[in-house]
Amino acid sequence: MAESTSQENITALKDGYAFDGACLELGAAIVAGNPVAEAQVRVPLRMLNRHGIIAGATGTGKTVTLQVMAEQLSAHGVPVFLADIKGDLGGLAQEGAASEKLTARLSSIGHQFSARANPVEFLALGEGNDGISVRATIDSFGPILLSRVLELNETQEECLQLVFHYADQRELPMDDLKDLKSVLSFLLSDEGKKDLEGLGGVPSATASVILRGLTILQSQGLDKFFGQPEFDTADFLRFDESDHGIISCLELPSLNRQPLLFSTFMMWLLADLFEDLPEAGDLDKPKLVFFLDEAHLLFKDASKAFVNAIIATVRLIRSKGVGLFFVTQSPADLPDEVLGQLGNRVQHAVRVFTPKDGEALKAIIKTFPSGPLDLQQALTQASVGEAVITVLNERGAPTPVAWTKLTSPGSHIGPAAPETQAALIQSSALAPKYGTAVDRRSAMEMLGGEPAPEVQVPAAAQPGAADSSDPQDVDAEAQRIADSILGKTTTMPQNAPPATGSGPVNTATPSSSRTNSSPAPANPPREPAKSSNNQVNPLMDFALDAANSIGRELLRGMFGTKRRRRRR
Repeated sequence: MAESTSQENITALKDGYAFDGACLELGAAIVAGNPVAEAQVRVPLRMLNRHGIIAGATGTGKTVTLQVMAEQLSAHGVPVFLADIKGDLGGLAQEGAASEKLTARLSSIGHQFSARANPVEFLALGEGNDGISVRATIDSFGPILLSRVLELNETQEECLQLVFHYADQRELPMDDLKDLKSVLSFLLSDEGKKDLEGLGGVPSATASVILRGLTILQSQGLDKFFGQPEFDTADFLRFDESDHGIISCLELPSLNRQPLLFSTFMMWLLADLFEDLPEAGDLDKPKLVFFLDEAHLLFKDASKAFVNAIIATVRLIRSKGVGLFFVTQSPADLPDEVLGQLGNRVQHAVRVFTPKDGEALKAIIKTFPSGPLDLQQALTQASVGEAVITVLNERGAPTPVAWTKLTSPGSHIGPAAPETQAALIQSSALAPKYGTAVDRRSAMEMLGGEPAPEVQVPAAAQPGAADSSDPQDVDAEAQRIADSILGKTTTMPQNAPPATGSGPVNTATPSSSRTNSSPAPANPPREPAKSSNNQVNPLMDFALDAANSIGRELLRGMFGTKRRRRRR
């Protein structure tokens, strides 16, 4: 009876993973404790833009699984982007070596070892010796992502959005932190006081808090990530002379103490792809597969607006031909709205040491399709290099859950040899384009020609500090900034206090800031803006809403990133 049941399971797995199109070979199913070579577990190439997750406890083999998938994608002509946080994915660029143990392992699942070196482009954030420099301008990075790096609260984030709007309206290019500091320093100076008042809802104390955060980033050496030339994410979509997809490997060993910056920078890259790639629909294979390692960092202490933007990106970027794989320790690290968009799942072993771990295991089990496999046994007893897998078949339905003994990559497992990495960086076709930093004329030079002076932040300049601006002046300028954002004269909110203040406001609108006749979707509710006497200020509130829901939509994308180009 047991043998009959096992044979039925084998037949179901063989049928469930039998696909007509090109596939990634992941391994062989384990039935009754032994791998079955005839029951191969694979994922259709055309379903990889349905996204997925690689999860499991530390040391269970997630990185090697990622490496297996990356090199097979490259061989099928699909470019790959991945971040190498621990420094052990560089081996993709070198051939691996067979051993007696490895040969026996692969033979047990019906595979053979085939050494291969993959086309790898080593990248590094900012300037360094680990790879070709990847930079973003402050302009294109945008206020929402920058607020995430600075760990600003919601009110401070809204104020930073208005500062970016001010720079856009004045046509002040902001390439690096010095440029943004110069804009803020100008607004805090006697010369820029009226302009600061014109940004209804930007207290000088809040501007000082932001300026202090930028100074801290500079002191930590993080300003090297911002500047020119800005990396064009079209360079991720490249192929070698054999039409193999280039694996863009972002080296991040120096960022282990700045995980928030790493995760935010990943979202900038993804947002840039989302804004610039055309709609593609369903393809035989994805244009790019993007692996987001340490995915839990994206959502830790994130604002609701930031999480909503990630959810929307995950939901919509599939139609651009981009597949996303989140790599993390537990599916519970991701919001339910994100998990609901994932069609492919590789779950390595779950370690249970506490009652909380036990509850997490029960939650994980509930998310798998039902079937004959004892999921509790499989998830807790899986060895290193084994995983519980279910993917989408070519019709979009989930495959049977398979306890799988995974295959091994043909490339070297571990870091690349220093000489190999150095040679690839030196010969890279991207080196002439991004190798040398450029300091062009930008906001700092336009506002004074000198680097922004260090500003002594008063003790009162803490988050939530009161604004000292005259309420009547703020009301008048709030109306003006709202008019400027909307591109037309607006109606004063009912019961608003009279305003008589005046001040110069630059109404020149850049070409990228065209009036949109249809209203933008409303943002999630927020606390009403208040004046210095702690009373709700309707006009200030109106200006903030206009800046958030309409001004940003006209100029910037989903994450507040600058729409700087369109690709064909």
